[in-house]
Amino acid sequence: MAFVFTKENLSKIEDILKKYPQERQASAVLPMLDLAQQQNEGWLSSHAIEAVAAFLKMPEIRVYEVASFYSMFNLKPVGKYHVQVCGTTPCMLCGAEEILKTCQSELGVKTGETTTDGMFTLSEVECLGACVNAPVIQINDDFYEDLSPESVKNILKTVKAGKKPKAGSQTNRLCSKAVSC
Repeated sequence: MAFVFTKENLSKIEDILKKYPQERQASAVLPMLDLAQQQNEGWLSSHAIEAVAAFLKMPEIRVYEVASFYSMFNLKPVGKYHVQVCGTTPCMLCGAEEILKTCQSELGVKTGETTTDGMFTLSEVECLGACVNAPVIQINDDFYEDLSPESVKNILKTVKAGKKPKAGSQTNRLCSKAVSC
């Protein structure tokens, strides 16, 4: 099944490509993959990768290499809500293992699995880039920081209810003001 960018996304692609010199448009591969993933319900099919490669006049394998390198790109379908738990050292030291166990318990899936209703996929990823606010999870495009098992339960409960939880620090920390774990 072919992947074709929507008319709206073709307009966005024009804007993206304007940011790069004509001979360097392959540099637009990250925003193009992101756009394709958004259009394709949160994942990059081989057809979506082919479409990006064709648009950028790049070999498909180079686009696949980029897509497979970054954890922000999904090469298989994910649930409506992609819950990503940071497992890097700062998060681990501040309780990421307990956060991951809480997510597994609350969602009823193991890491790498999707709930039977297709609503949630649980992943462990490396470095979400908010180390000072560890532990951290990302749900779709939103970050939740300064977590405890209880705050994770509340976040997931809110998402399950079809509402959007407050992103950012769950302890109301101002920006990244230092605290100890």
